[in-house]
Amino acid sequence: MAKRDYYETLGVPKNASEEEIKKSYRKLAMKHHPDRNQGDTAKVAEEKFKEAKEAYEMLSDSQKRAAYDQHGFAGVDPNMRGGAGGGEGFGGFAEAFGDIFGDVFGGRQQGRGQGGRQVYRGGDLSYAMEVTLEEAAAGKDAQIRIPSWDECTTCHGSGAKPGTKVVSCTTCHGHGQVQMRQGFFSVQQTCPTCKGNGKLIPEPCSACMGVGKTKTNKTLEVKIPAGIDDNMRIRSTGNGEPGTNGGPPGDLYIEIRLKKHDIFERDGDDLHCSVPISFTTAALGGEIDVPTLAGKAAIDIPDGTQAGKQFRLRGKGIKGVRSSYPGDLYCHISIETPVKLTEHQRKLLKEFDESLKKGGAKHSPTSDSWADKLKGFFKG
Repeated sequence: MAKRDYYETLGVPKNASEEEIKKSYRKLAMKHHPDRNQGDTAKVAEEKFKEAKEAYEMLSDSQKRAAYDQHGFAGVDPNMRGGAGGGEGFGGFAEAFGDIFGDVFGGRQQGRGQGGRQVYRGGDLSYAMEVTLEEAAAGKDAQIRIPSWDECTTCHGSGAKPGTKVVSCTTCHGHGQVQMRQGFFSVQQTCPTCKGNGKLIPEPCSACMGVGKTKTNKTLEVKIPAGIDDNMRIRSTGNGEPGTNGGPPGDLYIEIRLKKHDIFERDGDDLHCSVPISFTTAALGGEIDVPTLAGKAAIDIPDGTQAGKQFRLRGKGIKGVRSSYPGDLYCHISIETPVKLTEHQRKLLKEFDESLKKGGAKHSPTSDSWADKLKGFFKG
């Protein structure tokens, strides 16, 4: 079967940049990698993966690419040009392979440390912090206790039992990587014996179980910014789990949990509250005090106010972390029905109700409109 043009294989133009070539290869490699294709599609995917690998090996090397552009496949044929397509180019491919699949398959591979050992970034940690609405609005400084790892005082970080030594891995000879071959297909993988450490501990330290570190706790100062909201996260760089083989530590993510408030409900930068008023105040009107996060505020209740009426107090909400100005406070009026009336009060209410009925629809426009709608509904 005739080979396809390398540029066609990667789906890039002949003037493509190195970054475009690498990006296209990443996409194809992830799509056709053998670990991602099983069953009937496995064989086809493997062939396409090999094809993309070969194209990337050639076009990612400036000298090989120039030879290919000038002479085609003959320019990179090892039998004609002294090994241009041989093992010399494997290192570059292996680096790209590791870079791609360390991310694709969930690894934390970061590159190579001293002696060729694989370096891994530490895992991230999560901490849930409850804050009150007032604390979220104003911000606060807090202290939290999080896990920490200190050098083991027994083995002084070596991981080996005192009096014993760490030895080089006999499988990978201290490199942390082994080269796996399957036909002409060859890749580097993490050493299965030492798990990429490049070393073995015949007799692990009993205090740290060979890790070289012991888990403790530390107190961390955290600044909660004003305006933070529920489910937002604060990132504390470098306070996650430690890396492996000298890799960088992970990060700590502090997840905010907003406590339920007795009065207010938060909606973004706005606040909402229910304000009960008496039947008399709703009918006659008057001034009432309502709560805000900054103290009391007065609002005028016009006569004839109905249940569900909403009053807006501009700027009495919360200024969010990304906002230029604070939100508003919405007061929702609820009319409280009197309870446990005395006989005298009942008599007065009945007399009052009779006087309303004599006045006709002008006193109860909503009820009159509702009655008309009911008549039309039942007639239909």
